[in-house]
Amino acid sequence: MEDLNIKSLRFPASVNLTLEKIALKLGRSKKEVFIQMVNYFYRSKKDPADFNDEILKTTILKGQREQIGFIKTQENDLLIPIKRETGMLMNIQKKLVENYNLHTLGHNQLVLKNQQQQGEKLIQMNQVITASYERLANKETLKKQFMLILNQYIKGRESFGLMPSGKEKEELMNNVRSQVHLL
Repeated sequence: MEDLNIKSLRFPASVNLTLEKIALKLGRSKKEVFIQMVNYFYRSKKDPADFNDEILKTTILKGQREQIGFIKTQENDLLIPIKRETGMLMNIQKKLVENYNLHTLGHNQLVLKNQQQQGEKLIQMNQVITASYERLANKETLKKQFMLILNQYIKGRESFGLMPSGKEKEELMNNVRSQVHLL
């Protein structure tokens, strides 16, 4: 087997330092970096002495133009329609909110007003029922008291003899009248 590493190249120590820095930065050996540089210049047909390489510039500009063209195409194909549709959706959503506020909230206010009116009517009905109950209770109380007065009157009349005096009759009637007035 033949050794492929038989050629040597001599160059200044400053270039060696630069080559070592590049190799260290790339994480490769000096030999690998050198081989890759030679292959790069061979494939790209670039002149390493020409710092203003027009091919490189045109390639970079062409890449930038392609990227800008791609971005503009994406903008026209995607971003502008998305923005337009989003605007339409926002308008529809605003209209929905306005309709909701107009119809539903208005209806809710009407229902609340009706409920308040019904509540007031229930309070009035409760007051009428309470008053009726009190009147009924008063009526029953009056009946009982009147029955007591009537029973006293009957007992008083029966306690008279056959011929009661006018004074006793008058006293009994005045007593009954005063009790009825107290009712």
